[in-house]
Amino acid sequence: MNKDKIDFILSLADSSLILAQRNGEWCGHGPVLEQDIAITNITLDLIGQARCLYQYAADHINQSADQPVNPATEDSLAFLRTEREFKNCLLAEQSNGDWGQTILRQFFFSTYQYFLYQQLKDKGTDTTLSAIAEKSLKEITYHVRWSSEWVIRLGDGTEESKRRMEAGIENLWPYTGELFAPADYEEEMAIDFKTIKTKWAEKINSVLTEATLTHPDGGIFMHTGGKTGTHTEQLGYILAEMQYMQRAFPGCEW
Repeated sequence: MNKDKIDFILSLADSSLILAQRNGEWCGHGPVLEQDIAITNITLDLIGQARCLYQYAADHINQSADQPVNPATEDSLAFLRTEREFKNCLLAEQSNGDWGQTILRQFFFSTYQYFLYQQLKDKGTDTTLSAIAEKSLKEITYHVRWSSEWVIRLGDGTEESKRRMEAGIENLWPYTGELFAPADYEEEMAIDFKTIKTKWAEKINSVLTEATLTHPDGGIFMHTGGKTGTHTEQLGYILAEMQYMQRAFPGCEW
C-alpha cells in the first residue's frame, strides 16, 4: 500500500477519533439523561470506527517498513503522533460550545461522512476499506438521523434555542468547506467530492429549512489545512489531554 492511501486511512481515523474526544466531554453533562447516553454511544461508535482504521493503517505501515524496531499499533497512531501528524478535518476539533453547536457539528460531519462512506463502500477497490465503510454506515445513518432531529427541534423551538443554533452555524460553517477540498493523498482515491458536496448540501439545506434556520451564503471564507496537518490551537489541547497517560507512562496498559 502506498503512502497516499495510508495517509487517507489515517485522515478518516483521525477525524473520527478527535470528534469522539470532543463528544466525550459531554459524558455526564448532557441536557437530559437519555441524550447524555445517546451522545456517549455516538462517541463509542466513532472510537470503534477509528480503531478499525488505525489497525488497518498500522498493518500496512509495518508491512512497508523493513523489520520495524517499533511496529505501529492502533495505540501508537492515536497516542504518539504530534499535532502536525494528525490529518483530521478542522471541523472535528472545534469546541463543543453549547448543546446546539455540538449538535450542528455532529450533523455537518455525519452527513459528510455518510456520503463519503457510501462511495467507499460502493465504488472502492479496497475490500477491507469497503467493509469498514459498510459496517460504519449502519452507525452513521443513526448519527445523521439523531443530529438532524435535534437541529429541527432546536431551530424551530424557542427564540433562545433558535438564537443559539444560528450562532452555532456562524461559528462552524467556515470549517465545512475543507471537507470537500481534497488533499493530495485523497486525489489518489478517486473520490467524487463534487457529488458528495452536492448531496451534502441538499441534505443540509433541507434540514435547515425545516428548522427555520438561515442557510449561510456562498461568500464565507473557508478554513483549510487540517487534512495536511495544519490545525487550530484547539487540537493541541485535545491531544494534551488525550495522550497524557501514554506519554507520562510509556507503554502503560489497562
